[in-house]
Amino acid sequence: MRFLVLLAPLLLAVAAHAAPHQDRTNDLDQALNANNKGLISQFDQVRQSVTDRTSELVVSAVGFLGVPYRRGGNSVETGFDCSGFVRAMYNQTVGMVLPRRAEEQARATEPVARADMKPGDLVFFNTMRRAFSHVGIYIGEGKFIHSPRSGAEVRVEDMTGSYWQRRFNGARRVEAVQGPVSAGE
Repeated sequence: MRFLVLLAPLLLAVAAHAAPHQDRTNDLDQALNANNKGLISQFDQVRQSVTDRTSELVVSAVGFLGVPYRRGGNSVETGFDCSGFVRAMYNQTVGMVLPRRAEEQARATEPVARADMKPGDLVFFNTMRRAFSHVGIYIGEGKFIHSPRSGAEVRVEDMTGSYWQRRFNGARRVEAVQGPVSAGE
């Protein structure tokens, strides 16, 4: 009997000592879950920001349908050539200054597999017997917007058409982590 009397307080002490540890574990689990939710929330916000910017870029680009082509042009007032159009859209909507020429834009961006293209990606074509001689902005569903050539206007084209399909050089993505490219390029 004496053994049970001594054992009971010992068991109570062990249980009392274990309870705070259990609470600490629960507190830690709750803190980690809250932190994960915070990280997930931050990730979702960044993803939404990128989606918003991409949507804004595409909507903005579509707003320039009908602006005439002009070699060396880089504004609505003067007209656009292909790379001037892309550069103006990224500068106005995303705040990034891309290089001036199509082949320079290709070098300053990251390759994307055709299957992984997203609206806002750049699509490049060989239209002058050299790689990356023409650029447009992918808008989704196999279509892109660009300023094609003298006598034409900013318009949407289907990439699956035989002309564009034969000349496709690849897609590239403008990575936000690159930061702006200096205006002198």
